[in-house]
Amino acid sequence: MFKNLFLMKRKNFNSDSIFYLVNGIYLTIAFLLVAYPILFIVSSSFSSPEAVSSGKVWLFPVDFSLAGYRELLGYKPVWTGYYNSFFYAIVGTTISVTLTVLAGYALSRKQLYGRRLFTFIILFTMIFQGGIIPTYILMQDLNLIDTRWAVILPRAIVVFNFVITKNFFENNIPDELYEAAKIDGASEFQFFIKVVLPLSKPIIAILVLYYSVFIWNSFFDAMIYLRDKSLYPLQLTLRDVLILNEVSSDMMADPDLLQELEGMRDLLKYALIIVASLPVLVAYPFIQKYFVSGRLSGASKG
Repeated sequence: MFKNLFLMKRKNFNSDSIFYLVNGIYLTIAFLLVAYPILFIVSSSFSSPEAVSSGKVWLFPVDFSLAGYRELLGYKPVWTGYYNSFFYAIVGTTISVTLTVLAGYALSRKQLYGRRLFTFIILFTMIFQGGIIPTYILMQDLNLIDTRWAVILPRAIVVFNFVITKNFFENNIPDELYEAAKIDGASEFQFFIKVVLPLSKPIIAILVLYYSVFIWNSFFDAMIYLRDKSLYPLQLTLRDVLILNEVSSDMMADPDLLQELEGMRDLLKYALIIVASLPVLVAYPFIQKYFVSGRLSGASKG
């Protein structure tokens, strides 16, 4: 009996225990690889320029200082960039989510004639696109160059988001529900507003997260289509700030002043990363509960 119990414990140890041990080590290493860069950036942004430039910051802030944030927040274009990024993120996300939900729902309904053709046309653009120059000429012909719409409209629908939205509706809005609503006298619009949308909170939350983060971090379209700096998003403003703070040994004869400027440049870089990431970090916990359910239900085909 004791021998059988020993063999059973040994068998369980060899299977489950080793799995949990390896899994725990792997997750710990993955956590450290992700968490340490974030902790290092936060600690560096609250350290003195001398500590940052000399490489003394390793884990926690050294010579606590808010010099980087004072220099950064006193720069007016940063606030203008903040305003523009919030405008692009709010208006762009609203338009993108609305278009994606409408397209995904319409093309998920079997009653729609030609839905396979329309779906193929949309998916075709995921692989083959017009390219930068034809897109720029199109924007120019539409008189959208140097306007806010040049940042919002070109990427109003992301094909990947459309696919997971369409799959979500196909898996979670059954035809029986539609037929029951029709028997009760509901129109297509009433069924969509009163039945479909309340059941679609997870996928809408996922779309809001995807589009808002995508638009907030985007700068390439703004760099191509915008000339007026008062329309620059925060990411493009931050890029200019970093370039303006570039110094080289050929430009400065005083080594102490050069070291101070180098430290301030690095300090601004870390403070900029924190300032630019803060809105996304604040918003994420409020929609986290929808993240897993919305992503899984939209990613699988029922």
